[in-house]
Amino acid sequence: MSPVILRGSLKNAASIELRAIALSLTNSSRTQFENQLIQWQNKHQSYLNERTINPITNKSFYTHKRLRSAWHSLKRNLPWLFVFEENKELMINNTTNALDGMFADLKNKLRCHNGLSIQRKKKFIDGFFKA
Repeated sequence: MSPVILRGSLKNAASIELRAIALSLTNSSRTQFENQLIQWQNKHQSYLNERTINPITNKSFYTHKRLRSAWHSLKRNLPWLFVFEENKELMINNTTNALDGMFADLKNKLRCHNGLSIQRKKKFIDGFFKA
């Protein structure tokens, strides 16, 4: 699997693989995604635990902070990433694309009415969502 790199340049295999796993989120079931994440963690555990020592303070810190942060974020938020799967009767989308589009439309309409007071803006937004 060769992921497309959109932002920055991913320089190591662990980052490239984690990004590919994250991009597969909308096409995976919870068990598939969780298994991929566990396999990735097992494969790259030593890389994740690499530490660097600051020569001035002699304190160590994790070398790959951003990678660890991304991994922890996926791991920590896993229970909420598949709510749509657990509550099929609510017919929740597996992405927020529709919601993002609605907010973009709201922002465009609000931009046309730039001089509204806070109270009128609240009323406008309330009417927008009720329509």
